[in-house]
Amino acid sequence: MKKLALLLFMLNVTFLFAQKEISGFVIDNAGVALSGVNITEKGTNNSVSTDINGAYQINVKEGATLVFSYFNFPKQEYDTTDPILNVVLSEEGGQSLSEVVVTGTRATPRSNTTTTLPIDILSAEDLTSTGQSTFDKALQYRIPSFNTAQTPVNDATSLLDPYEIRNMGPSRTLILINGKRKNLSSLLYVQTSPGQGETGADISAIPIDAIERVEILRDGASPQYGSDAIAGVINIILKKRTDNGSITVKTGITAEGDGEMLGVSLNNGSTVGEKGFVNYTLDFSKVNLADRPGKVDLDGDFADFGGTISGVNTLADVKSFLAKYPDAQTINGSPETAAAKFLINGGSDLSADTQLYYNAAYVYKKVNSFANYRTPYWGYGGGITLNDLPYLLDFFGDGTVASYKGYHPTFIGDLNDYNASLGYKFIRNGWNTDASITVGGNTQTYTVENSHNRSDIKDSNGVNVYQENSPIFFKPGGEAFNHIVGNLDISKVLSDKISVGFGSEIRTETFEVIEGDKASWDGFGADSFAGNRPENSGKWNRYNLGGYFDLAYDFTKDFLVNGTVRYEDYSDFGGATVWKLSSRYKFSDDKITLRGSVSTGFRAPTLHQIYTQKSQYSFSPGQGIQVNGIINNVSLQARQLGIPRLDAEKSTNITVGIGVKPLKNFNFTIDYYNIKVKDRIILGDKVATQFGSVAWFENSFDSRTSGLDVVINYRTIELGTGELGFNLSGNVTFENKRISPVASDNFGTTLDALMFTSRPETKWILGANYRIRKFDLTINNTYFGKATFKQQGLDSNLRTEFTPKIVTDLGIDFAATDKLILALNVNNLLNVLPEWKFKAENAVGAAILNNPAQVKSEFNLITFNGRYYQTTYQGFHFSQLGTLFSLSLNYKF
Repeated sequence: MKKLALLLFMLNVTFLFAQKEISGFVIDNAGVALSGVNITEKGTNNSVSTDINGAYQINVKEGATLVFSYFNFPKQEYDTTDPILNVVLSEEGGQSLSEVVVTGTRATPRSNTTTTLPIDILSAEDLTSTGQSTFDKALQYRIPSFNTAQTPVNDATSLLDPYEIRNMGPSRTLILINGKRKNLSSLLYVQTSPGQGETGADISAIPIDAIERVEILRDGASPQYGSDAIAGVINIILKKRTDNGSITVKTGITAEGDGEMLGVSLNNGSTVGEKGFVNYTLDFSKVNLADRPGKVDLDGDFADFGGTISGVNTLADVKSFLAKYPDAQTINGSPETAAAKFLINGGSDLSADTQLYYNAAYVYKKVNSFANYRTPYWGYGGGITLNDLPYLLDFFGDGTVASYKGYHPTFIGDLNDYNASLGYKFIRNGWNTDASITVGGNTQTYTVENSHNRSDIKDSNGVNVYQENSPIFFKPGGEAFNHIVGNLDISKVLSDKISVGFGSEIRTETFEVIEGDKASWDGFGADSFAGNRPENSGKWNRYNLGGYFDLAYDFTKDFLVNGTVRYEDYSDFGGATVWKLSSRYKFSDDKITLRGSVSTGFRAPTLHQIYTQKSQYSFSPGQGIQVNGIINNVSLQARQLGIPRLDAEKSTNITVGIGVKPLKNFNFTIDYYNIKVKDRIILGDKVATQFGSVAWFENSFDSRTSGLDVVINYRTIELGTGELGFNLSGNVTFENKRISPVASDNFGTTLDALMFTSRPETKWILGANYRIRKFDLTINNTYFGKATFKQQGLDSNLRTEFTPKIVTDLGIDFAATDKLILALNVNNLLNVLPEWKFKAENAVGAAILNNPAQVKSEFNLITFNGRYYQTTYQGFHFSQLGTLFSLSLNYKF
């Protein structure tokens, strides 16, 4: 009896204190595993977190309730009736996990509606629906504060178009790939065009088909990510899919019948072993030349290049040539470009708590463009000139040019760009650790053909080294840049209220100026594009070490504060400490969100800006093509001129905004921003010195940029048997100007206009999408507001203004089968072209505009005598190519 009683007692105790094991997976509504989800036995301190695969296992009492919480989403509770409990976190909890973003905080990712910062999310479909062939041009027609445009005269700039967010220049926007810093381009923009004196990453090199989504942070982020993030961050998230691969064939042509394009892109994925994946993209494209030259003015060209040679007036020669070639054989438009792009993204789970990941990309791009045609009346002097290359023709010595027809120098650029990251993630006791190394580089080398060196240089025997003996093929050298970046990032959700993140980054950078062959730089050098001289060539390196700490605290489920502090130390200019404080408050059942941030930032001068020293050919109004120079700040010439070394830019960034979501499918955000940059780095105007006409970089002045970003979305409106959606987004610039005196007298009206007024004052994008049965129809209208220029040579009493225009893009997708989709895009449907006109600054300017002869003279000065009539010589803010038709076929495996 005693034994029986003891047995019954033990069974009772076991029943009262019985434990059961609950296990399962937590995924989002797209089926993606969620790591770091907190699972707690309600009413106890018993909790676990999901591993990298979204798996969890917890022992609980019989009848317990489990509470699932993740990234500030409303908690979800589940009974533990069954031992297997798989949970899908979705919109039912109040937020959409498809909108969780990882950009803008180093502590804990949050949803797009609960973040403290303004972030745009673009899906792969958003990008492809634009019909644009490159990533940077797709952003141009999706993000109002993002601007890019091709320059009329390309040279090295043909390899990479300048881009910018919020009028801040390309070097103040940081580019990330899967959260890791992408390398800068080796190109320094030295043409008189937007972006002058800066450099940026080559985002056009990233194949669109490799992109899962893009997160664009429109706020200063130096405390989180380091230098270059003054204007914002573009984080490109790569595809991880192992199924639904596809191949796309795309072709296109302009309405003028040129610019033919053909491209083939393959994206596919596969599992690797039991726990790994790989996704890869191959992209090949070829775009032919598109030419939009203007009609050259006889009087203007004769005034610049004509005159009397050996007693013979050349007016008849100028008139004869332009009668036969009204455009003076100018080629102005989009160059011929061929590109091959390869990208791979993969990872493997080494265990339940560890993961290895990697990605790598390589891009080769070749661009063929042209300098200005060297007409027979340009009069380069005696000796030998070129005629219908590769043949040479002697001058007769009497000043006549006989059958000399001039020549057209060609510029060929070869670009190689690569980047790769290898990382290791693991979770220990809820701490998420990410260690990675990233390498990246960009090399650009140049070739000049159909040109010559006209220098009068003789050898010891008195024979011309160049002129009649000049080569017609040159290798002017190029530039290279690479970096190696090591990152360690650690974060943890300490409780439902607190999450922390901290980490460090070490980066080494190398910039190289590649020497050209001697004939390309000796004397005048290769006409149109002189090579890099030995004394200006070399290789330079620096390193920096940074560390940050990030704390996010949810005072309540509605009120969040996030703070970040960062210290960065550079080997060449010292250290900088920056910080950021941001907050968000939700009310009205999460339908209204107020958010704001204040931060300090910095941007280190690039190695390109510190060490570039070169000669360049450029159009000088009223003087034709001239050779000018750039001297760097560490040179002997700079010391003799008293030019100080460069220091970092400092910035203060304030953002205040509101987000409203009154309906499930309707939301809008309005964000005001104010960016002050101290000691802004510029490439100044050319100044006459004892070393000739030269320009240099310097910390010149302070600037302020303020404006408003608006984003409105209304999705899934049932219309008949289809669904209709609208989106309206816009950027309005309130202020963009210099707010302090300049450091030296090398900042004129042209540079002021390029930096502050050459981009649209406002830009709006109104789009609609209608899906019905097998059709998906998209129409976007992009409004480019007024832009103002003060071109070189223009009378100070005048300005030029680009007229506001609306560019309409149409897209039609047809699902022929479950696997085959045909897409027709008509970009710039109404063939809208840039238009500009003179405006008077005062009464003197008005008098000039009332004088046709003076108006003609001013027109010639800023358009190179009509060669660039549509754009002026300094560029424009949307394409001059007109309507572009493209057709693509996408086949899913």
